[in-house]
Amino acid sequence: MKRVIVGLSGGVDSSVAALILKKKGYEVIGIYLKNNYKNSFCDWEEESISALMVSQQLGIPFYIFDITNYYKKLIFDYTINEYIGGKTPNPDVLCNNKIKFNIFLKKSVILKADYIATGHYVRKKKTCIAGKTIYKLFTALDNKKDQSYFLCNLNQNQIKKSLFPLGKLNKEKVRKIAESAKLINAKRKDSQGICFLGKINLATVINKKINNKLGKIIIINKKCKVYKKKILYGLSTIEKLYILSQKIKYRPKYGKIIGYHKGVYYFTKGQRKGLQIGGLSKPIFVIEKDLKQNILYVGLGNNHPGLFNSVIFIKKENINWIYKNYKNLVYKNNPFKVKTKIRSRQSFQMASLYNIKQGIYIYFHSPQRALTEGQYIVLYFRNELICSCLYS
Repeated sequence: MKRVIVGLSGGVDSSVAALILKKKGYEVIGIYLKNNYKNSFCDWEEESISALMVSQQLGIPFYIFDITNYYKKLIFDYTINEYIGGKTPNPDVLCNNKIKFNIFLKKSVILKADYIATGHYVRKKKTCIAGKTIYKLFTALDNKKDQSYFLCNLNQNQIKKSLFPLGKLNKEKVRKIAESAKLINAKRKDSQGICFLGKINLATVINKKINNKLGKIIIINKKCKVYKKKILYGLSTIEKLYILSQKIKYRPKYGKIIGYHKGVYYFTKGQRKGLQIGGLSKPIFVIEKDLKQNILYVGLGNNHPGLFNSVIFIKKENINWIYKNYKNLVYKNNPFKVKTKIRSRQSFQMASLYNIKQGIYIYFHSPQRALTEGQYIVLYFRNELICSCLYS
């Protein structure tokens, strides 16, 4: 009998994951990760009670491990500092890599468990390549619930030791399984918000860390010279990609002042709300932030050219390959066609990869809206997750 520790969040997904594994004959142990940091908006007491009651229903041991210190250092401080630095981080991706699939593995050693398991909607497969066992991640069969994006930074050892019982199920089926087993949280609503942060008001937290600083909001006309088509005639493909990947350097003289803000770190690219400027023919959106001069550049309309990118460059140190075989395959082929996601809920976007010594260029077949430093671009080959790219 294999022993597995299951991360119980108090929700229905992780509870059904534990139920499925027990029915399959695993020796299941439930674990709740407690975060009691003062700036967290996560109701750990309610969640842990729900997880405890499910464990009692399933007849499995249950433990609570306090991760407050880990969380503050690795997730909370990182997230806030990234925002203050002008980036838009994804703490959920970091949380899975640094907290859930890191601490769980350490606890599995202590509890002499063979595997760890979660309620993520993702599929895992094992294969053998050149005599070596390789572990792969695939999108869930339920596209609406697929959570592979959030696991893009896992490594081979983390995947090897993990089980994902919900990968072939849809949410409706999971609810029915919970109801049939009369689990106490069968009808509980799905949790919302950032991993272990809950529905946090980031602006309030940032305001406690740094003083407001009044700055200009400058609007850039879509016909501004910075958007003129670049002359690419006679250049090689890599030279063209280099030029197209260069970020636009906005200057105050390119536009006009239409208002003021309290700090650029409160905003992210593509943001519409919070600008508090009316009387224009269309909504305005953030297209860039200048931290040094504390200037917010905005554009008029949802299709403003400043909102879109066709080519970006990713440094090799910011790429996490799920396994090296794909890295070698990509580096041997220019271009290499892939599917991409720049946000978890986004549908697949086709792109081509071009490699050079320093990293890879990603050419999106359709320009992508509001790409922001700090985001992850996740790459897929067919339905297999092959790597993540941190855009910096």
